[in-house]
Amino acid sequence: MRRDFCDGVGIARLLNATLVLPKFEVAAYWNESSGFADVFDVDYLIQQMNGFVKVVEELPAEIASKEPVQVDCSKRKGQFDYAESVLPSLLKHDYISLTPAMSQRRDRYPLHAKAALCQACYNAQCEYSGLSSSSMEAIEASRGDRKPWTGESARVWRNRGKCPLTPKETAFVLQSLSIPTNTNIYLAAGDGLMELEGLTSVYTSFSTKGTFLSGKEFASMHGNTKAALDYYVSINSDSYIATYFGNMDKMVAAMRAFKGLFKTLLLSRRAFAEFTAQGLQGNELREALWKVHRDDFVMGRGSALPDCFCGFKL
Repeated sequence: MRRDFCDGVGIARLLNATLVLPKFEVAAYWNESSGFADVFDVDYLIQQMNGFVKVVEELPAEIASKEPVQVDCSKRKGQFDYAESVLPSLLKHDYISLTPAMSQRRDRYPLHAKAALCQACYNAQCEYSGLSSSSMEAIEASRGDRKPWTGESARVWRNRGKCPLTPKETAFVLQSLSIPTNTNIYLAAGDGLMELEGLTSVYTSFSTKGTFLSGKEFASMHGNTKAALDYYVSINSDSYIATYFGNMDKMVAAMRAFKGLFKTLLLSRRAFAEFTAQGLQGNELREALWKVHRDDFVMGRGSALPDCFCGFKL
């Protein structure tokens, strides 16, 4: 959402348009009804945008009663020019709703299925060994009629680094990097993560969102505000280690680089899969994993776009 909203700010400036604070269309995904002001500081945003892009909290009365003209840019490919393709609609209708060109929507599932599905390695296309019976039951329930990949297809998918690391595998990689087991760790992840004891039994100084909030406070939080809390902690922590490089990790890594916090490490799922497929284990596996991550770990460098414009004055 932050990425798409930043795109919206840039597009509004490009088109010399006024930006209306967006409404979150996430009720089906998060099962909630949070608004923009529940996650972002509206007054601060408007103040920071002053002289850059005009931002209003509500629509003017004269157009508030009509529906905006929908302009969907999400399917556009190749060279795409907003001024050429979107500006005519804005000038004609005065009020448009824009779907960003980079929007990504996931399949929608009930909450119980979503929780199991996310933890089941993204559609459970992979088979993991050593999981508990309760975890396997959750995976089977989320699969439905879908069958897991097996044999060569599963091996190729996993060796391409497509399968997230389990908590137990994550603990093994952290130990390979000689990260002390008494290190304070905050887990920025969704609720109901399976097999978590594989990590917490090794790294015992462990906390989550629920650690800092009372049961009542935690229960009253929306999914968006929980994600915002994870994001805030992640971009301000001493170090950040990502076990899966998704949208959240990309935003965190880039923001940490922007803030000068370069202790950001992206664990190599591909290397872990390749080494285990070769039969490496124990100290041999630890040594191999250390060599793969050594340069990034020692340098503590963050990740951002190679042509990052942060150094330029807009």
